[in-house]
Amino acid sequence: MNPTKVASASESLNEIATLRIQLTDTDPLIWRQVEVPTSITLKVLHDIIQITIGWFDYHLWEFTIGEQRYGLPMDQDWGTEPRKQATKVRLRDVLKTKSTVIDYVYDFGDYWEHRIMVTNVRAGDPEISYPRYIAGEGAGPPEDCGGIPGFYDLLKARNEPENPDHAEAVQYLDDYDPDVIEELPIKYALGRIAARRNAAKARINK
Repeated sequence: MNPTKVASASESLNEIATLRIQLTDTDPLIWRQVEVPTSITLKVLHDIIQITIGWFDYHLWEFTIGEQRYGLPMDQDWGTEPRKQATKVRLRDVLKTKSTVIDYVYDFGDYWEHRIMVTNVRAGDPEISYPRYIAGEGAGPPEDCGGIPGFYDLLKARNEPENPDHAEAVQYLDDYDPDVIEELPIKYALGRIAARRNAAKARINK
C-alpha cells in the first residue's frame, strides 16, 4: 500500500470537530456539546444526536444543510421528497470554512427540531477516543409527547395537582426529571461508536 495514502487516511480519521446540539424552542435550553471525528457519516451523526439527547430512534428523521436534505435511503423514505443518503456523506464533506450549521428534525409528527453548530475543526488527541461527551443542560423530552407544546403541557400538568390532566401526566412522565441528564448511558453509548472507529483506524494503520 502507498505510504502517502495510508498517512492521508490516518490523518483524516484523526480530525475532529466540536458540536453544539440544541433542541430548538426549549426554555430553559436543552443542549449538548460533543467532540466528534469529521470522518463520521451523517447517519452516525444522527446516532450521536439520538444518544446525547436521549431519543430512541423510533421515528423518521432528516438533516438539512443549506438547500440540501439528507436522510434514509429512498426505499425507506415513505414517500417523502428525495434526499441524499446520510450513510454515503461524511461530516467533513459538508463543512464550511469557519463554522457549519446543520438542521436536524426527528419525528415528523412531534417534529423535534435541532440546530447543530460545528466549529473548531482540528487534529484530535491520539490518546482520546472520539466521539466523546463534553457537557450539556436539560434532559431530553420523552418520546411521543406531542412535540414542544405537548412536552411543556405535560410538565405543567404534573406540577399542578388540580389540573384535570395531572394523574395522566404523572403516569406518563413517571420519574422523568427535566433538570437531570443521565450522562453515564451517553458516555457508554458514545464509547461503543468510538470503539468501532478505533478498530477501523487499527486496520488502516496495519
